[in-house]
Amino acid sequence: MRRILSLTAALSLCIGAYAQEDEIVKDGWNFCPLPCITYNSDLGVQFGVCADIFNYKGVYPDYRQRFYVEASSYYPSFQTLLHAQFDSKYLIPGIRTTFSASWQYDPYFQFYGFNGVEPFDSALFSVPEMRTARYLYKRSMVRVLADFQGPIAGHLNWIGGLSYWYYGTSDLVHKDYDPEYTLYYEYKQRGLIKDNELSGHRLEVKAGLAFDSRDNEAAPNRGILAEAYVNVSPSLTGDGYNYLRLIAHFRHYITLWRDRVVFAYHLGYQGTVGNAPFYTMQNIATLYLRQTCSDGLGGMNTLRGVLVQRLVGDTYAWLNSEIRIKLFSFKLLNQNWYFGINPLFDAGFIPTLYKGEELAAYYGTTVEELKAKAILPHLSAGGGIKLAMNQNFIVSVEMAAPLNAFTYADGTRQTDGDEPALFVVLNYVF
Repeated sequence: MRRILSLTAALSLCIGAYAQEDEIVKDGWNFCPLPCITYNSDLGVQFGVCADIFNYKGVYPDYRQRFYVEASSYYPSFQTLLHAQFDSKYLIPGIRTTFSASWQYDPYFQFYGFNGVEPFDSALFSVPEMRTARYLYKRSMVRVLADFQGPIAGHLNWIGGLSYWYYGTSDLVHKDYDPEYTLYYEYKQRGLIKDNELSGHRLEVKAGLAFDSRDNEAAPNRGILAEAYVNVSPSLTGDGYNYLRLIAHFRHYITLWRDRVVFAYHLGYQGTVGNAPFYTMQNIATLYLRQTCSDGLGGMNTLRGVLVQRLVGDTYAWLNSEIRIKLFSFKLLNQNWYFGINPLFDAGFIPTLYKGEELAAYYGTTVEELKAKAILPHLSAGGGIKLAMNQNFIVSVEMAAPLNAFTYADGTRQTDGDEPALFVVLNYVF
């Protein structure tokens, strides 16, 4: 580690000789309209338009208001998204206010079974231009979030909010593929997914606490962000689904060298008490959307390099970790920029088995054997590069590979993907 830090320090000093250290203090409004041309190994190439709008008046590098809007679609997955988000600590004095509204349509949404125990085989039932059709179904989503945070004492804040969701799921539609061969269809036929949990509306009430001592939000150099809150969803339509979700996040940022080398890690947990419908299971709750998608466990939001939504259950636990190295800073077009890299390592698993008895009957095994498979960690590692403008607008390119490739005691082979994943997106993951 000392050799790595010494090499990094020397590199930063050498490049720093050509860099301009004094930042331009931004004030007023800053507009960042861009074409959305990104890439995600799980979805394909993204095309569209987006805009990030900041009001820095008197608080740079923090902001008074941030607006983000996006309209885009991916090829070949054809995921289509309309999204708008607003965030401010000044709209209501003393209260941080975050609103977002999204519509998302996924004709090829991925599903690999419950608890991560379904063996993945990329050669099964392939469809042209798609990774594999066996693990696909169709999903649409409407999401409206309103979150509020206010001070209690020092760095401690209260959390409150409301969320509205609509999910609609149905069988895969593709001219070259019979949907009866999908895992989604098989789960429906076996009763693992019931008819009254395919689609529906949910209202969630949010309450909890947050501790925030970070020096800044977009790319902290030091400090802690810890959150613990519950999402409560009663049955308002008489569908019989009532649940409470406990969400806990611990993010820690440790300066290793002069704000240029930072070790950052994130511990996440989400557990469900009660009876939640299938269509809500893949949502990973968050107070602030760093990416427009919030599904998991697996993919660029949670386990980078692991297949997106590889793990589905009612309880999740995971780790993200990385070393963030700012190599050099410069000024261009009257904006502040820096370039950095971030080697990374992620891990996650399902702590408690979901629908254990039904799954055991489906696979012809025992609940104990399924539990032993579910708690095995799913690992990935890789690295990324970052180009940041004015500290808040960050273009991210990351590549990570799954580390899991093993054979269970019963002889079945388990993987989380057969090749590295590449993501070209905005912002750090945490």
